[in-house]
Amino acid sequence: MQIILLEPSKLGKTGDVVSVKDGYARNWLIPQGVAAPATSRNMKTLEAQIRSRQKIQAAEKAVAEDLASRLNGVAVELTVRAGEGKIYGAVTHADVAGSLDKLGFDVDKRKIDMPKTVKEIGEYDIAYRAHPEVTIPMKLVVHAAK
Repeated sequence: MQIILLEPSKLGKTGDVVSVKDGYARNWLIPQGVAAPATSRNMKTLEAQIRSRQKIQAAEKAVAEDLASRLNGVAVELTVRAGEGKIYGAVTHADVAGSLDKLGFDVDKRKIDMPKTVKEIGEYDIAYRAHPEVTIPMKLVVHAAK
């Protein structure tokens, strides 16, 4: 029996058309909502969903590329309490996101990529993953408060 996967499983990813035994499809996959029969009506619905998903992804990528063009060359500068080169605590993703927010950029702190924990004064290379295909490199400059 040909089925369309509605959820990712060991058979494949969402939207794949796979062939399984009739009993497995009727008794488990279809009642659990994991799959639907591969009828012409369901195939047309799947194609429409794929097209709409591609349009949404293209729009998200365009927004990410616009943000990348605006963030290009921006250096994030933070002033923290420090003693003899080492800072008290650490610079976190939230600190960087707050600094970018003050500059007028609305960013998600979970998408900030910092290669290591920042516990010293200096310059660091960081990145912002705005989209799976768009990564924005930035500089983080940590200064000691006077």
